[in-house]
Amino acid sequence: MNVLTFYIVREVLKGSFVALGILLTLFNLFTLSDELKDVGTGSYGLKEVFIYLLLTSPRVLYELVPSAALLGSLFVVGAMGNHREIVAMRAAGLPIFWVIKSVMLAGVVLVVIAVFVGEFIAPDAEQKAQLLKINTQNDKVIMQSKHGLWLREGAQFINVRKIKEKGHLADIYIYQMNDANTLSLMTQVKQAHFVGDGQWNMQGIRQSEFSFKQVFSKSKEQMDWKTSIDPDLLNVVVVKSDNMSLYDLFMYIDFLRTNNQKSQTYELAFWSRLINPFVTFVMLMVSIPFVVGAGRGVSTGSRMMLGIIMGMTFNIFDKIAGHVGLVYDFNPMLMAILPSILVFCGATYAVSRVR
Repeated sequence: MNVLTFYIVREVLKGSFVALGILLTLFNLFTLSDELKDVGTGSYGLKEVFIYLLLTSPRVLYELVPSAALLGSLFVVGAMGNHREIVAMRAAGLPIFWVIKSVMLAGVVLVVIAVFVGEFIAPDAEQKAQLLKINTQNDKVIMQSKHGLWLREGAQFINVRKIKEKGHLADIYIYQMNDANTLSLMTQVKQAHFVGDGQWNMQGIRQSEFSFKQVFSKSKEQMDWKTSIDPDLLNVVVVKSDNMSLYDLFMYIDFLRTNNQKSQTYELAFWSRLINPFVTFVMLMVSIPFVVGAGRGVSTGSRMMLGIIMGMTFNIFDKIAGHVGLVYDFNPMLMAILPSILVFCGATYAVSRVR
């Protein structure tokens, strides 16, 4: 029995890795087609495009693992059914539960790989990809640190510590350097709103002017700020769930709650990320009744088409549930878990019917 278990686990993994490679290649080809439109913008060339694809691949791989598990299981276990292997195993007295257990063991391996990539590789790589793209397409130097976002514009160094939304910044520090590369003026801004045509309206301003002998300070309620920095340039570095690990998401949600800001979007992302390993098991469970209970003459192409339709249907249902929860302010944890629970219950019922 251990030999047969190892055999099924190995074959499901082989099928899943092949499906994962094909899906990842397809997604990267679509991304490549989109990115080629931006080649020539600034210093963004073919080299940068391929580096961008390499850096975004871990996130795409993490998201594709459940679909790859579904396709791999349908292909491999379905082929076993066509070759009478599953029939022989069940005729030898092995229950359907044993087949499920063997397939799920393969799922454990896939989940471990996905969690490692999704938590320790993908967030950092995705952030580097976005910064690479925006830095090469613009002449502004952008850097992120624990003290917020840093930009350089000529002799000015700008530190934005809060980006509330597109076109709305808060807690801004502007450092003006003179010809001798020493600090001549520091401006602290409470908040700034984008007006249009490179114009920002700053509110709550405190300025300190430095000379060799003394420092002059003054305050203003508001003033205009003319700059080439555009909200679209800043939008790429707004805190995004794709760029964060589970721990970072948890800490950011706590920060938003502490400051009485909306956190539903990030809560939904947190719970969706948390149950993503479970989604892999759900997809494997879905494949069982179709490969065990289906007729032996079902072709591989039919099973692949079935897997694609089921995977797309689940993803659409999952996205709809998430957006409905955000619109009507439902519990983020419930809306993240609900689609997987419903599909899992349906798959379990189908397996019981096969038995």
